Amino acid sequence: SGKSTTTGHLIYKCGGIDKRTIEKFEKEAQEMGKGSFKYAWVLDKLKAERERGITIDIALWKFETAKYYVTIIDAPGHRDFIKNMITGTSQADCAVLIVAAGTGEFEAGISKNGQTREHALLAFTLGVKQLIVGVNKMDSTEPPYSESRFEEIKKEVSS
Repeated sequence: SGKSTTTGHLIYKCGGIDKRTIEKFEKEAQEMGKGSFKYAWVLDKLKAERERGITIDIALWKFETAKYYVTIIDAPGHRDFIKNMITGTSQADCAVLIVAAGTGEFEAGISKNGQTREHALLAFTLGVKQLIVGVNKMDSTEPPYSESRFEEIKKEVSS
């Protein structure tokens, strides 16, 4: 659903990593045929993560704002690494749940056995009471960037 890419892009936009490093990741990612993964590689450091395009271990990134001391914990979304996701989430005060807007992808995630549903329930069970939902991959909706699809997802995750 793009959790690491979104998180890495946020870190870059907040000035947490310089343009030269992102350009280096972009070059390396393109050499592996994964050019769009440049932001994910801010956090996905393991060779296996980069080769497979999935997060395996939790990754931490710290920065400060005028008001807050922030630690971003990027946790795996893949079912095989749920223990690592629990480790990361158990340390969180707030969580960002990234959901994919693509037709079928969102529905699979929130289905009875879906990963998105499982992650939201685990976060709540682990004491996370503040949840921000990020709707990703809006370019893959019909039509692209469909406001009605966004509203449909918003309604579904709010209930």
